[in-house]
Amino acid sequence: MKPTEKLKKFLNDNDISYKEFHHAPVRTSKEAQAQRPDYTLSQGAKAIIVDTKISSTERKFMMLVLPANKRLNSKKARKILNCKSFSFASVDDVIRITGGILPGGVHPFGNLFDLPVYVDSSLALNAEIIFNTGDRSVSIAMSFSDFVELVIPTIESFAEKPYSSNIRNDQIV
Repeated sequence: MKPTEKLKKFLNDNDISYKEFHHAPVRTSKEAQAQRPDYTLSQGAKAIIVDTKISSTERKFMMLVLPANKRLNSKKARKILNCKSFSFASVDDVIRITGGILPGGVHPFGNLFDLPVYVDSSLALNAEIIFNTGDRSVSIAMSFSDFVELVIPTIESFAEKPYSSNIRNDQIV
């Protein structure tokens, strides 16, 4: 089963209401927001798979989810993940872990990949979130509370304002 179909089946099996959008393929949050103008960047749930070094012999993959208008604060994330260091998972690792999803298309349901999921607390300021489904040309919008109920993530603060000043103030949480 394709990743998008697997995600939709999971949502449907759990009686979750969602909206599905088909659009031109996107890789970045900014490109996605341009395709979904009724949603702000702060509503975009950006999923990042990281490769953590827990000890000299133990590594573990985890998922971080943050608003698309923010960037990762590595120092805070390292402390929250309780690891010595971490790096973004390689393209090959992302594809292997997710069953074929390319970076830029990974959805925030890390539990479907057997990954621990950490969500930045600022994403909770949105009643509704939107994200890619495992396909860079399909997005789903759903309630944040339903997302939390299904994923049961650890919610912490590990994101900060973006580098760029070209994001409108109404998009920054």
